[in-house]
Amino acid sequence: QVQLVESGGGLVQPGGSLRLSCAASGSIFSIDAMAWYRQAPGKQRELAAGITSGGRTIYADSVEDRFTVSRDNANNTVYLQMDSLKPEDTAVYYCHVRVLTPPHTFVDYWGQGTQVTVSS
Repeated sequence: QVQLVESGGGLVQPGGSLRLSCAASGSIFSIDAMAWYRQAPGKQRELAAGITSGGRTIYADSVEDRFTVSRDNANNTVYLQMDSLKPEDTAVYYCHVRVLTPPHTFVDYWGQGTQVTVSS
């Protein structure tokens, strides 16, 4: 079993910055992709940013050039640096991790979610 612990959410003014962290622990052989999803009130959960095991990144159009996703493979941690935040970035942010279990089974895990509120 794998546990994900998120941190870093909170209240910030428009134009401000926040950094989210998600640390994975437990029975981990290898982590494939890591990502951050978000869900605003009344909307579907959407991918905000993701990063592969090789370091390739993908971003939603709405966060491109403002958010930066990174990972620390030695510590099984993924980060999301969020700059120039806008009120429309307000959402619950969820960490997602895809873990490889030998010989070739992938299992998806989700964090508990952390609230990000952008408001003056």
